[in-house]
Amino acid sequence: MVDSITALQLRPPPPLPNLTAGTWAIDSVHSTGFAVRHLMVSKVRGTFNDFTGAITVAEDGTAAVTAEIQVASIDTKNTDRDGHIKSADFFDAEQYPTATFTSTAVRAKGDDYVVEGEFTLHGVTRPVELALEFNGVNPGMGNGPVAGFEATTVLNRKDFGISIDMPLEGGGAVVGDKITITLEIETGLQT
Repeated sequence: MVDSITALQLRPPPPLPNLTAGTWAIDSVHSTGFAVRHLMVSKVRGTFNDFTGAITVAEDGTAAVTAEIQVASIDTKNTDRDGHIKSADFFDAEQYPTATFTSTAVRAKGDDYVVEGEFTLHGVTRPVELALEFNGVNPGMGNGPVAGFEATTVLNRKDFGISIDMPLEGGGAVVGDKITITLEIETGLQT
């Protein structure tokens, strides 16, 4: 009896225990964005307007996360900049139209979580970790329950083969190497 109690105490709690088992689809209308350093002094923020994703929760509470982004749907509120980002200098959206994420693990970390996974961008797949804050569940507005999350990570664009350098006359670069991803995510339980 003592051994089975000890084993239960040593077993980590299942990830995302407050989510009902099933598929929680990402609501792209209520989810957003990223930021990148511009001219060494400010940040350009943006989003992708066309993406899908889901968190699938098993009966035991463990979770898996998937997402697919249409990179040509980038929106930084500047048409010329968006066109340049879609070009072969950056995303090469014609040759690499989608970016994808597939989780390999979701684990508790204190009161929050870590989502480990494989991110593919520009034809390059790399492991990434997202710090995930679970913001809770709400009954929703007549279409079933919704859950909210904030996920953050920092990527280096050069790790994904986006290596254009645009140096500034006085030093530095037009576009920084590090991309800060801050995803505000709302999901809805699918019936």
